[in-house]
Amino acid sequence: MNIGEASRESGVTAKMIRYYESVGLLSAKARTAAGYRVYGPQEVHSLRFIRQARRLGFLVDDIRRLLALWHDRSRASAEVKEIALEHVTELNRRIAELTEMRDTLAHLATHCHGDDRPDCPIIESLADYDPDSDPSACEKHHKRA
Repeated sequence: MNIGEASRESGVTAKMIRYYESVGLLSAKARTAAGYRVYGPQEVHSLRFIRQARRLGFLVDDIRRLLALWHDRSRASAEVKEIALEHVTELNRRIAELTEMRDTLAHLATHCHGDDRPDCPIIESLADYDPDSDPSACEKHHKRA
């Protein structure tokens, strides 16, 4: 089947299929005489696996590890569990960060009059923010970089 058919069968866009090929998550087994990629049921199954892993928020490197374990019938499930639990830890960290952002913004919005006056604690907080006085901002910045 061609990339459009593989896309329909797997629920993954043709653009993402090409991306997954470029990063080594998927390889098309063959090409037609005209150079078009050819996909079979195994590639479609892999694409569905990748789509589900992405839906769960796994990064490309983790998906690569999971795909390798999926194809290794002698794998130890402990390895799969370790990857999953590492991801749960990262999700919990991100949830805590998002909760902190939500709570801060909700607090600022509560203290904003929301009327015709120009004074607004939301704008003041954004304008007065100093990352040098916020050690958590520095840590967050360095973790992302």
